[in-house]
Formats: sequence, structure tokens, C-alpha cells
Amino acid sequence: MKRCALLVLAALLAGCTPQTMLLASAVPDGTMTALLSQTQRVEDANRRKIVELEQNRDWAGLARFAEDNIKRDAHTPDWWMVAGYAYTEQGKHTRAAECYLEAVRLEPDASLGWSLLAQSYRAAGQPERAANALNNALLARRDDAQLYWLMGETQSDLRRWQPAIAAYRDALQADEQYLPAWRGLQRAYTETGRAEDAREAGRMLDRYTAEQAAKAKALQKK
Repeated sequence: MKRCALLVLAALLAGCTPQTMLLASAVPDGTMTALLSQTQRVEDANRRKIVELEQNRDWAGLARFAEDNIKRDAHTPDWWMVAGYAYTEQGKHTRAAECYLEAVRLEPDASLGWSLLAQSYRAAGQPERAANALNNALLARRDDAQLYWLMGETQSDLRRWQPAIAAYRDALQADEQYLPAWRGLQRAYTETGRAEDAREAGRMLDRYTAEQAAKAKALQKK
């Protein structure tokens, strides 16, 4: 079972959409555990079918497969997540958001579902809805750096730089070494003419990037 779950993880990380880029960037921060938790309730045979469809890049087939299982069991968030992923890969971001919304309705404490919901709204050109979703998510998950970062990105989409700065700083309060938040903060400071703050954010970004690269290199040698 564990091997199949890892195959699903590898498959999901293979894409290049905003959603899958989010997953890839967050693996060191615990997204692997979150993603595996989304497939624990799926039978092994179905997991293998998901991997097969993904490897063939048959997104329409994967969506149909997920929807068929939703008809049989609409109360398991896993299938809504799989459906959302399949629609994302087809560029059907509005339908993907509908699926992720159902997933978080069924499992409101699952930060990954909220993150993907917000990303789908952003991809659909609906940043206000993304901000609303993230506000709801942060009522339950105030310790999640990724959610705060996404709020910063969403506020940046809306060119609301002060709320964006506040969100990035909240992300760094939750995790001082969260690189995407340093990047966002540097950009927001630049946009607001705070050159010295932008340079300091850049220095911190360089510092933590180097530290994380050194740690990754050390792990590879083991």
C-alpha cells in the first residue's frame, strides 16, 4: 500500500500547473504526509488505476474515473481531490475549484485541499474568491506557512501590497525559512518602494537558500 501511495505522489508531482508546482515546492514542509493522507482511503487497485491514467496523461479519463467513484461514494474527500487534479490538468480550473471546495467541505482541517482550492481560484482569474477561501482556511490553520504565503500571493494578484506584506510576514512567523514567503516579501517591498527592506529580504532569502542547499547536499552524501 505504501509503495502505491508513493507512486501516486510521484505522479502528482510530475505536472507543471500552479497546483502541482505548489505541491513540489512544499514537499520538504510536510506536503508528502498531507498528500498521502488524501489517498489512504482509496483501494490499492484504484490507486494503480490513478497512476496508470496519470502516466498516460489521460486527464479526461482520470476525471471520469474519479467522477464514477464520486457517484458511488460522494462522502470521501479523496475522490474529490483526484477529480480536482484531473480537471486542473485539463485547464478546467472552475470545475477543479468546485471539486476542491467539496473536498474541504468534507475535511475542513486539510490545509492541502484549501491550498489547491485557492490556487484553482487564482488560475481561474478569481483572486477575491481565493482570498475568501484562505480566510476560511486560516480560521482553523493559523500555523500553516503555506496558507499565509498563498494569501500573500493572492493579495499581490490584487495589488494590495500592505495586506500581502502582512501575509508574507505571518508565513515567516510560522516558518522563518519558508523561501517562497521571502521571495514574495522581497517583491512586495520592491513594489512599495521600500528598497532597504527589499534588500534585507533578499539577503535572508539568499542565506536560507544556501543553508537549505547545503543541508540537501549533506543528505545526498548519506
